Amino acid sequence: MQIAEVDKLKKRWNIESNWQIAAILIVFAVTGSTASLIGKPILAFFNITPETFTVLGYWVVRIVLLFIMYQFLLVCFGWLFGQFEFFWNFEKKMIRRLGLKRLLNE
Repeated sequence: MQIAEVDKLKKRWNIESNWQIAAILIVFAVTGSTASLIGKPILAFFNITPETFTVLGYWVVRIVLLFIMYQFLLVCFGWLFGQFEFFWNFEKKMIRRLGLKRLLNE
């Protein structure tokens, strides 16, 4: 990343240091990988496979499960990397965009 791009991210995300950018990008990467890795065994535990469901049904269930797990894990890994506030605000914005504003007690 070039310096101008880093500065744009800092301003957009309202953060101060380059370390925070690195931590945030690592959290996004680790969260995606983890959600994907643990999603398949969870589906297998509930016997949700392309053979027991239709292929389309399996993928719909898997994508919904991964989406939910990703949201939860994002906040957890954000907390572990010291970026809880950033990711909690990110989640609140996502909830609002999905039209689920009533779930937030603000």
